[in-house]
Amino acid sequence: MSEKIENLLKEDRKFKPSDVLSSNANATNEWFEKANKDRLDFWKEQALNRITWFKEPTEVLDDSNPPFFKWFKDGELNLSYNCLDRHLETDSDRVAFYWEGEPGDTQVITYRDLYERVCKLSNALKKLNVKKGDRVAIYLGMTPEIVVSMLACARIGAVHSVVFGGFSSEALADRINDAEAKLVITADGAWRRGEIVPLKANVDGSLKLTNYIENVIVVKRTQHEINMEFGRDHWYHELTENEEAVCKPEIMNAEDMLYILYTSGTTAKPKGIVHTQAGYLTGVATTHYEVFDIKENDIYWCAADCGWVTGHSYIVYGPLSNKTTSVMYEGAPNAPDEKRLWSIIEKYKVNIFYTAPTAIRAFMKWGIEHPQAHDLSSLRLLGTVGEPINPEAWVWYHKYIGGEKCAIVDTWWQTETGSIMISPLPGVTSTKPGSACGALPGIESLIIDNEGNPVGKGEGGFLAIKSPWPSMLRTVYGDDQRYIDTYWSQHEGLYFAGDGAKYDEEGYIWLLGRVDDVMNVSGHRISTAEVESALVSHEKVAEAAVIGRKDEITGEAIAAFVSLIGTEKGDENLIKELRQHVSDKIGPIAKPKSIVITPDLPKTRSGKIMRRLLKDISEERKLGDVTTLANADIVSELQNRATQTDDE
Repeated sequence: MSEKIENLLKEDRKFKPSDVLSSNANATNEWFEKANKDRLDFWKEQALNRITWFKEPTEVLDDSNPPFFKWFKDGELNLSYNCLDRHLETDSDRVAFYWEGEPGDTQVITYRDLYERVCKLSNALKKLNVKKGDRVAIYLGMTPEIVVSMLACARIGAVHSVVFGGFSSEALADRINDAEAKLVITADGAWRRGEIVPLKANVDGSLKLTNYIENVIVVKRTQHEINMEFGRDHWYHELTENEEAVCKPEIMNAEDMLYILYTSGTTAKPKGIVHTQAGYLTGVATTHYEVFDIKENDIYWCAADCGWVTGHSYIVYGPLSNKTTSVMYEGAPNAPDEKRLWSIIEKYKVNIFYTAPTAIRAFMKWGIEHPQAHDLSSLRLLGTVGEPINPEAWVWYHKYIGGEKCAIVDTWWQTETGSIMISPLPGVTSTKPGSACGALPGIESLIIDNEGNPVGKGEGGFLAIKSPWPSMLRTVYGDDQRYIDTYWSQHEGLYFAGDGAKYDEEGYIWLLGRVDDVMNVSGHRISTAEVESALVSHEKVAEAAVIGRKDEITGEAIAAFVSLIGTEKGDENLIKELRQHVSDKIGPIAKPKSIVITPDLPKTRSGKIMRRLLKDISEERKLGDVTTLANADIVSELQNRATQTDDE
């Protein structure tokens, strides 16, 4: 008998798109009709309409050597040109970025300004002997220079590898060594909650562990004293100030490498995901236009970090290729206080806001008084990214941030997919809180059981993609076999996403988190995401993390860690109430065996909950690597609380 993931949580609320939204939407049902009729013709039309080519491709997809697919393989283009040069003739004064530094300093950067900055850095890189195909590591905070650096690499044909500024020296060195990067672009430091993140010191530490780096370019941001090694280290402003503000873009083949982005694993060799030029740009430009319903005069804010794929696709390449005006913010969402994001939305009259469920749950915990202190009426579309969103968090976002009038797009995609794959389309899709709804036009997804058989409505299994798509990863850098083994070996011809998913009775898709996050309780395969959603639906709960811990009787037992809203206090009575609440919501089988109430959960600096640590704490194991934790103090507190919590 095939193993399936239990379909436990039910959600009957549905929100139809408004008539105004439907009548003005960028994408319509015709997009689905075109893609269903001829998927390759649909993608060809997007590529030809959204990209300025130096040489138009004559072939859409080469699938002669699966899974090494090629898209538009004889086409020629340059992504920096598509993001900058082609907009200058008519829109050089259009704002590309309203940038807000954490201390309160600001910049208004037009497309002309950005073009000139990119050209100057491009020329400086070439003088430092960076050539087409060379790898450049970028280790910066969220200042304009991170965008400039990415586009300068794209302009001269260098391959960028952006490393999130929260990673340690060792993690940076691992990524430099794997890519054999010859140059690092960094800064003296970055601001985070009023403290300095010592970026340059971390780079210095990493260079003791690698022999590949020839030059280091340093942005002066925090102005604190750092070590500068003569001949190797160069100040960014000194390198670029006298360079020409013109640099001819390199002609790139559609399948030339654009960037490597390492997935943030904590074990084994880092996995460098390779994206190429034309297919990637087709994917991000199309999805940015259709999913965010972007209009000519919109102010758009993707509140991610360029160290992750969301920043690559929906801060840099997608928005700039679509000539969008974006907001970019350097710091933490609660610096100097919990009103910071809402004050930025009010200040710039942001229309589209895209953030993570972890951030939304933090906003819930901080309280509604913070968004209510600001005018958020400019917002017309909200987005979520990074993990499944709990239905109650979705409803809170809809009510208190969207004023019950904004469309919400809950998007599923991965570093590997390059662009959004599953999402409602504003103006087309009736949404359900917590559901990513369905695959976008041109994407063919399915949910399968262990044997690779498609599951039916009302059933759960594993998410897969059954046909290639333009923005897909091309390989794991330097390791084709790992690419095959990780993504294509589970079931013949299917891309295995590694995520659990289910269909509800209407065929809506619900993401259930990583396959690793599926628990086996008394023979039932239960998704942690569903139990977490049940807990968060309780009026006193802001955030929950659930893991399966070893149990002699049931195989695994459900252990929950819960943070409460605002000033709410927890006790044994609340714990009993929460256990019963889960039972009422999704059934007795999903009742947590233990619940720990905690003021915070261990998270990475990008906001993801480190469930691996929670599992270690629950099973009283030695803790693994905690170098990427944003709130390391919470770990010892959780260890104490977990040992004090008795099972029911």
